Amino acid sequence: MKKYFKSILATTMVLSMTAALAGCGGGETNETLTLATSVDFPPFEYYEGGEPVGIDVEIAKALGEKLGYEVKIEDMNFDSIIPSIASGKADIAMAGLTVTEDRLQNVDFTDSYATGVQVVIVKEDSDITSVDDLFAEGANHTVGVQTATTGDVYTTTDIEGAGLGKVERYPKGADAIAALTAGKIDCVVIDNEPAKAFVEANEGLKILDTEYITEDYAIALAKDSELTESINTALQELKDDGTVQSIIDKYITAE
Repeated sequence: MKKYFKSILATTMVLSMTAALAGCGGGETNETLTLATSVDFPPFEYYEGGEPVGIDVEIAKALGEKLGYEVKIEDMNFDSIIPSIASGKADIAMAGLTVTEDRLQNVDFTDSYATGVQVVIVKEDSDITSVDDLFAEGANHTVGVQTATTGDVYTTTDIEGAGLGKVERYPKGADAIAALTAGKIDCVVIDNEPAKAFVEANEGLKILDTEYITEDYAIALAKDSELTESINTALQELKDDGTVQSIIDKYITAE
């Protein structure tokens, strides 16, 4: 009798463990997708009422809903985002990320979902009147950027590397803007949409009419991630049905 009872108990335990493992590994509604971002980049990601909102946040949630994932947002410094993907601490990254050769050494990217423009913010009485002034013979300006952004990458090569000035790097875009208003730097190179928010919030600043560069935003994933194909497919479906554009239009008003 004892042997029979032990046999039933062992069988029950095996079946219970199998069911539990199946639930953990293949569920369509209980899986978590960790999104690495830096919630200081309006309108792509920022806080509203204590909650992260913005274009990237909504697109990530739309992708999660389509693929059966609950999206968990991890807010971090921008320069920690790519390392968090490469190390496996996060599944995907969206933070107005542009595909660059340096980043491709550590992560893969999906297809693009939005276009960004790098612009230059100056004081209204600045002697910098166009982007060309930054590259003029004898130029020697101090340019503020957010660390590890493409603004940092471009100006490090185009300006600092060319001996046309100095690049000052800051943890957040707002820090660079504060330095500009305080007269510590001559201009800030940053993405157009957050630039508009910064200028609106800080009297005496303006965005130059000429663009620094145009770029495409994409989602970063670990090298050879199994998620890349499914996210690309879902992203294309969200673009085709108008979801992505409606999210962008919600946050960016056409001028």
